[in-house]
Amino acid sequence: MPPPLVPEVPLHLAVETVALWQETEEALGELGLPPPFWAFAWAGGQALARYCLDNPDIVRGRHVLDFAAGSGLSGIAALKSGTRTVEASELDAFAIAAIEANAAANHVTVTARLEDVVGRDDGWDVVLAGDVFYEADLALRIGDWLAGLHRRGATVLIGDPGRAFLPKGELEEVARYTVPVQRELEDREVRFAKVWRFA
Repeated sequence: MPPPLVPEVPLHLAVETVALWQETEEALGELGLPPPFWAFAWAGGQALARYCLDNPDIVRGRHVLDFAAGSGLSGIAALKSGTRTVEASELDAFAIAAIEANAAANHVTVTARLEDVVGRDDGWDVVLAGDVFYEADLALRIGDWLAGLHRRGATVLIGDPGRAFLPKGELEEVARYTVPVQRELEDREVRFAKVWRFA
């Protein structure tokens, strides 16, 4: 099914959060796993994807990193906008499988990387980061890394629906969207997501 804000990009998405979460824990024989972030189109990722599709010149012909890619939505949208290559990084093997399945469903090729790329610089021209500023320590680490990529000349775009630890003082808003979301994930039916870049 396509995410509400990005009908151009069909994805394999979960309909029931808790059921999928339980099945994942059962499959791995492990309790207390993090939520299956890869199975949903989060508001920040939808905003980034919409922005890429509406502003293809930003990504056209470029080498893009879809950081903490989840379902791979932002990277797939960048490819549909004319990006040269997309790498999608994730820490969850299930997310890597989801990214590959979603890329195939959209007839595009994404290089999925199962690794922590924070602190690395592989020469990306554009970095897309959606919904990553939700924990204080993690936000500081990611924010410093993204700021460094910006200083060396990369275009860094952040999709965020108002997470607590977004470093707004360093950023400028470039777009805003109203995004329908699942109530069981976000405790509401609509989020107001913005796309930011370093000022």
